[in-house]
Amino acid sequence: MTTYVIRRILLMIPTLIGITILVFAISRLAPGDPIAMQMGLDQGIQSGQNQEAREAQLELYGLDKPEPVQYFIWLKNIVQLNFGQSFKHHRPVIDLIAERLPITLTLNLTAFTIIYLVALPLGTLSALRHNRFTDRAISVVLFILWSLPIMWVGQMLIGYFSNPDFFNWFPSSGISSNNSDKMSFLVWLKDRIWHLVLPVLCITFNGFTYLTKIVRASMLDNLRMDYVRTARAKGLAEKTVIFRHAFRNSIIPVITVLATLLPAMIAGSVIIEKLFSIPGMGLLAFEAITTRDYNVVMAVATISGVLNLAGLLLADICYAIADPRISYD
Repeated sequence: MTTYVIRRILLMIPTLIGITILVFAISRLAPGDPIAMQMGLDQGIQSGQNQEAREAQLELYGLDKPEPVQYFIWLKNIVQLNFGQSFKHHRPVIDLIAERLPITLTLNLTAFTIIYLVALPLGTLSALRHNRFTDRAISVVLFILWSLPIMWVGQMLIGYFSNPDFFNWFPSSGISSNNSDKMSFLVWLKDRIWHLVLPVLCITFNGFTYLTKIVRASMLDNLRMDYVRTARAKGLAEKTVIFRHAFRNSIIPVITVLATLLPAMIAGSVIIEKLFSIPGMGLLAFEAITTRDYNVVMAVATISGVLNLAGLLLADICYAIADPRISYD
């Protein structure tokens, strides 16, 4: 297993280089001049003084060099965890990421945990009650939830649960109150949870509907297998048959989803963070794309690529843990 993990980590290097080349090329092909946008200049009509100021900014950020040279300089810098300066914020990109990444991870890891806590028992129950009222009711509810757009759901939640004319139970934006730095830890924790309720709800409802259907389908396949019938014929308790035999073998497709679900949620949190004004990586990426902040865009895309590759490696390790028949030796 150790040799396999080391080999996979080494194989990540050329994959990451390919990701950085693609991200760099796409960012440079996007229309718009980031320096002119930051200086508020009309790209079509510029005075000589403005042109000199623009050229000075291009030299400052290294954008006056040929694009292949820019790429190799940037690649050399990220090896040292130096993602350059943000054009918009005029701060090191690594500092912006250090501020925003914990917020996004808190939001998504909380939602990720809830998704699995809901989907695993719900999918198992649906499979055990196959073609009965419980199974059909769960399927109808999941189909309705799956068809709801996240943006619309978020707006409805804010409109009803953050509106003084209706319930006004939860805050509509941010992740903490203005005076959170003066709160005790328990009060701060309660305030943080209160702010995360609506955003987490927006992220989870789509995720657990998808995962529940996968768990149900996998459980149904395994419950029809010969080894399950043999276990029941031997007189094993039904709980033992379901949870020790059928459920354990049904985990493999769930692990496959695990490899892509968390990175996809982090990438998809752009909508949620924009909607609820949460200062996380998603909102940072959205602002960077609209202002052509190349260094921030490339840093966020690179981190997303690392998370995806790490998720795939974690899934392979979990395969071997869940199923002893799988070995990488």
